[in-house]
Amino acid sequence: MDISALHNIAAEYVKNAAEAAKQAAGQDQEFSGVLQSAMDLINEANDLHNQSEEATMQFALGYATNTHELKAIQEKADIALNYTVAVRDKMLEAYKEIMNMQI
Repeated sequence: MDISALHNIAAEYVKNAAEAAKQAAGQDQEFSGVLQSAMDLINEANDLHNQSEEATMQFALGYATNTHELKAIQEKADIALNYTVAVRDKMLEAYKEIMNMQI
């Protein structure tokens, strides 16, 4: 599903994550690879959040006047945060399930 049709924004990190998931389905990935991709996702969400804060400050100071662009940047940051939280929750759920396994 193309997210840009829903919110009129391009969420490249979501598309890249979906592509990586498709490739990973055919390959065996080590835990370190999964953890590294999660860390990359966190870093990217942090970068988008910083861009959102910077755009908000530019708008508040009067350097930017385009509210549509400001809202689009803020939506990207919000979607990235929600996606990152969802991935974190799934990883914690999987960890708890592994820890509860009987050996």
